Amino acid sequence: MQINTLQDIPEIKGKKILLRVDFNVPLKENGEVQDDTRIAEALHTINYLRLKGGKIIIISHLGRPDGEVKEDMRLTKVAKHLEKLLEHPVKKLNEVIGENVKKEIDKMKDGEIAMLENVRFEKGEEKCEENFTKELASLGDIFVNDAFGTAHRRHASTAGLADYLPAFSGLLIEKEVKALSKVLDEEPIRPLTMIFGGAKIDTKIGVIKHFINKADYFLMGGGIANTFLHAAGYEVGQSLCERNKAETAREIMLSCEKNKEKLVLPHDVVVASELTKDPETAHVGVEDIMGDMKIFDIGKWTADKFCNIIEKSGTVIWNGPVGLYEHPPFHEGSRMIADCLARHECLSIIGGGDTVDCIKRLNIPIEAFTHVSTGGGACIEFLEGKSLPGIECLLKK
Repeated sequence: MQINTLQDIPEIKGKKILLRVDFNVPLKENGEVQDDTRIAEALHTINYLRLKGGKIIIISHLGRPDGEVKEDMRLTKVAKHLEKLLEHPVKKLNEVIGENVKKEIDKMKDGEIAMLENVRFEKGEEKCEENFTKELASLGDIFVNDAFGTAHRRHASTAGLADYLPAFSGLLIEKEVKALSKVLDEEPIRPLTMIFGGAKIDTKIGVIKHFINKADYFLMGGGIANTFLHAAGYEVGQSLCERNKAETAREIMLSCEKNKEKLVLPHDVVVASELTKDPETAHVGVEDIMGDMKIFDIGKWTADKFCNIIEKSGTVIWNGPVGLYEHPPFHEGSRMIADCLARHECLSIIGGGDTVDCIKRLNIPIEAFTHVSTGGGACIEFLEGKSLPGIECLLKK
């Protein structure tokens, strides 16, 4: 996949650059930034453009305001946090478009940075409405997209701007495309193992089906595994389970029938009757689940088996924690997998915000993995082989 990158911009100095980033970060109760991973990932692109003399106009969303101004979703404190990380002034504007915004941008000098207000305060953003997109485009000379986390959406600021301005990828999107393309387009280093966790199967169906004939192992944990266990005829008690997806799970299991070791489900799990502050837990085999038991983590025997497979793998893709990692009694399965993968020398790709958050909470260095994707849905859709609007608009013609 050949995309236009920063190196392809003929002239940066003096140009007004509309830079779309993904600063949709978790905030503390006081509005301060809780996790600045996504902001930190954008610094390379911002500094590159700044040092080349560009006038940088940052565009981002925060939360889901649905086209309305919501005070707790303003980007003011995000801008302050960015300013601190950059050690360079960032002028926060209180609107997205309009005369006041144009006046402020016209006053900008080379190397200066401004940040527009939350772009999703505008109804025209998510609809990619023509008049809004044109007015947004009129603020700049060049469009740079570095928001991989929103690349699967055709919004005004993620793809629509490319209809009116020369479009290029930032360093983060360039890195994401290179890393994920190694798995999608090239013959992976084998065995290729894919670990899936999280709550829902429907968000992962596409990528599982896409890799049915390519992956060597699918390791299932979390709520997804519960759905597969139910489809396989096991009782899952009161566990999180998409019973209406049982037929889909059976279809996937049938597709893996040729190699019965390909799809690996939990053999033992950690259960509790209620999710309390100090729950009473039990470690049981999947055949012994009954009554009001709820599965909250894979068991040690299953985690050991997963680790044995990881240790012989050449490529591992992990999307979704395998247990309710936010609660210490149920993070052991995810911890064992993360520790094993961090130690093992292979091509390791981590996708999804929850997976990254889990690894951070477990104090495992992110640098221990080959690539940590900043996109959840975008990463999954890219690996499905889908066309992502925010990347399609950057392709070399």
